[in-house]
Amino acid sequence: MSAGGAFGGNRGVRPVPPEKGVFPLDHLHECDLEKKDYLACLKSTGSQSEKCRMFSKKYLECRMERNLMARQDMSELGFSNADVVVTPAEENNKLESPSSDSKEKK
Repeated sequence: MSAGGAFGGNRGVRPVPPEKGVFPLDHLHECDLEKKDYLACLKSTGSQSEKCRMFSKKYLECRMERNLMARQDMSELGFSNADVVVTPAEENNKLESPSSDSKEKK
């Protein structure tokens, strides 16, 4: 009989916990939109994660806002201040700003 246990598994090796600790799964699908945006970006770019950093950052921020992971500074997660996430509301304000500027110049 082998000493490895059922199906050849090694019973002497203990599992190693994740480096950042345990975090709850998103059972209520609170960050599904952000996750789907990130996965769609990966699919459209051929899994080039550098091109999808803004979606990754948005997803992590969503998880932190909803207490699905511990709040951390984004620089600790590999993001710099240059990796700015623009929300749809901010984007609308930017689109409206040039027209309001042109009205002021008249």
